[in-house]
Amino acid sequence: MSRVCIPDSEYAERLKKCVKMMQEQNLDVMIVNGTESDYANPRYFCGFWPLFERVGVAIAANGNAAVMVGPESVIFAGDVSRIKKIYPCLYYREGANPSYPEIKTNTYNDVLEDLGVKGKHIRIGIGGYMETTVIMMDGLKECYPEAEIVNADNIMVSLRSIKSENEIACIREGFRIVEIATQEVIKALHPGVTELQMVGVAQKTIYENGGEYEGLPMYVFSEKSTSHAISRSSYRVIEKGDLVQLNLSAKIDGYSPAIGIPVGMGKFSPEKRDLVDFCLQAHKWTEQHLKAGVLASDVAKGFYQFFKDNGRLENYVYGPCHGTGMIEVEAPWMETTSDYLLQPNMTFQIDTFVSGPKFGLRWEKGVTITKDGFESNCAPIDNVIYELDF
Repeated sequence: MSRVCIPDSEYAERLKKCVKMMQEQNLDVMIVNGTESDYANPRYFCGFWPLFERVGVAIAANGNAAVMVGPESVIFAGDVSRIKKIYPCLYYREGANPSYPEIKTNTYNDVLEDLGVKGKHIRIGIGGYMETTVIMMDGLKECYPEAEIVNADNIMVSLRSIKSENEIACIREGFRIVEIATQEVIKALHPGVTELQMVGVAQKTIYENGGEYEGLPMYVFSEKSTSHAISRSSYRVIEKGDLVQLNLSAKIDGYSPAIGIPVGMGKFSPEKRDLVDFCLQAHKWTEQHLKAGVLASDVAKGFYQFFKDNGRLENYVYGPCHGTGMIEVEAPWMETTSDYLLQPNMTFQIDTFVSGPKFGLRWEKGVTITKDGFESNCAPIDNVIYELDF
């Protein structure tokens, strides 16, 4: 069965681009770390997504590369990784901290020497710096006490910010599935169901239509919990008159786009409709200011000013967009301090969230930046404001 995915040749090309950047920054080796929840950086190079354990990819400046996993993932990683050198390392074991006394494991010294990295006074770049645990960092310093260890997340952001056509295809396939799931949840919504029951409807639909997994923990929030910028669905019973926030996402070969819309369980009250309409206006304001060559901070500053001009600063939480790809929220964000220019084939979620003391809401969709503006990666989300009739 054919499916939308990243071809093996693209993984090889990614390694070549990374090595070139490493050489420009005088790195002897790069260690790219990830976890089950934030797997994107190592999966970008090898296609492996761990569970329970962690994962690291070691990339030498000579082009050699290897995958480092916990002792229980060696066969699993060997079956799916596009990088075929797999090393069991205790730095990447699960959080229960087993010692595996009967298993021979490797150190960073073993791995790097096998890749051809020689010497003690080497320069090591860390990709996925925030996902690098104390255990990993302590192990690296123990093996290479005289090395210079630097944050190399700038390489990962440079590599991942501008998407290939295959990456955009994965994102759009994810959106196709999310659109179906959103409509199925709306059809199933009625007073008396719980938020988690509606999450179940979304999950079932996503798997039935080709999704690899949820792109994020599904958001089906109602009333007070809609004021949470991030949260988890609960056993709360949805009632007539509630504002329900949907944020559903499907993962395709790691790529995890999302769609967010508010839904009224009946007609919105005037107070709710006012905030729904303002949030949508802010969402459309953002659309009008996206195109290649624009400074990201200018968009963010203008977005903040839009809230200020409309007397809505108390509803403001964060900037207009964040990058999207292998994680639904990935670098770069658009913030008032952002110093980069938008470029063609950057992909963002226009994530317009407003919050109040009693409720909040979000309009969210994905776009690809073009020379003259953007292309939406999903169908329009604002052609209908859902106020369900019961």
